[in-house]
Amino acid sequence: MKDPEQTIGKLIDSQGVAFLSSLDEDGFPNTKAMLPPRKREGIRVFYFSTNTSSLRVSQYRANPKGCLYFCDRRFFRGVMLRGRVEVLTDDASKAMIWEEGDTRYYSQGVADPDYCVLRFTAGDGRYYSHFHSENFPIS
Repeated sequence: MKDPEQTIGKLIDSQGVAFLSSLDEDGFPNTKAMLPPRKREGIRVFYFSTNTSSLRVSQYRANPKGCLYFCDRRFFRGVMLRGRVEVLTDDASKAMIWEEGDTRYYSQGVADPDYCVLRFTAGDGRYYSHFHSENFPIS
């Protein structure tokens, strides 16, 4: 892959679903389909909105290791990113990714205590395309 940032960025931006995994108390992976990231910084940092009361939030607080996967079904290619997830509850982070219409999920608005931000920071990844996989670092 000549330019991972461009190749993988295009794949990510064209997907309507992201798959985010956490580890449960027994060390088993738990994967959840999520809406696409609200914001991304290259292919290293991704921001998602979620409920503070969710199972995933409690799992990330106990063990921040996570995995993020994007799959392009049309061309049968995908990218897996490994990294760490932080649960952000500060006002600035919540306001940064808040969108009009979010009150349908968080009735008290951006200050809703059940609204938080997951920040996924990737350390490395694995890309699959044309029956070939390759690992790549993320800096």
